[in-house]
Amino acid sequence: MPELPDVDLYCEALRERVAGRPLENVRTLNPFVLRTAVPPLSATLGRRVLDVRRLGKRIVLVLEGETFIVVHLMIAGRLRWLARGQRPPGRITLALFDFPDGTLALTEAGTKRRASIHVVAGADALDAFDAGGLEVEDADATAFAARLRAENHTLKRALTDPHILSGIGNAYSDEILHRARLSPLALTQKIDDDAMSRLHDAARDVLREWRERLRCEAGADFPEKVTAFRPRMAVHGKFREPCPACGTPVQRIVYAENECNYCPGCQTGGVILADRALSRLLHKSFPREA
Repeated sequence: MPELPDVDLYCEALRERVAGRPLENVRTLNPFVLRTAVPPLSATLGRRVLDVRRLGKRIVLVLEGETFIVVHLMIAGRLRWLARGQRPPGRITLALFDFPDGTLALTEAGTKRRASIHVVAGADALDAFDAGGLEVEDADATAFAARLRAENHTLKRALTDPHILSGIGNAYSDEILHRARLSPLALTQKIDDDAMSRLHDAARDVLREWRERLRCEAGADFPEKVTAFRPRMAVHGKFREPCPACGTPVQRIVYAENECNYCPGCQTGGVILADRALSRLLHKSFPREA
């Protein structure tokens, strides 16, 4: 699932291409991608785009007249920018947004159609999509600690719960926990102030570093290589590969459609966490809502 750094990059690239321009046409190629009926999709046509924002992991096109198009990519959804008249990808294209300078394509690989489009009117309707998670890069250490300690969850759960923190998912939570040298199964109300401070610093640094890396990779182009698995990641998707910090083979806990990657040497004092009981525990505590 595209997370905060990737979604920010999408927003920046879109803002450059569509801000101040009218939405000329919208074509839905899959009937299930549009999840709202009022206002109708036709109400967006001809309205200029005032801004493009990130709301958690969602992308919001802010149109004239307090009208908003909210796009949630979920796991396999991606955005592509096409030149006018360029043929969109075949079966995977769900919707097309036509602008004067090009077309934005919403695509989704696989057979599960989870990506969605909502059209809403008014700030209150848009606020309904805000899960209330704290924006890590805007929060100081005190606010960060207070939010995580409000309830007693595993760190993995707390980092990825959109009601606690905004925009962080499976991939970057693994990287943050590795940078902070903390077990994914440590409890938020049990770690000391030093560990919480390391976690806060790691979260800010990892998100900022990856945003800059992705900007450099994309350059002036529209971001095309949006993936949860990147060669320069330390532990996410690196099962059995050596940890870049200590050389210990990276381990994982597999649960449902997710997995948690960690380094025993850096994070758990050499203890291997991945067993059936812990997999069930993590699955049970993992937030289902993105």
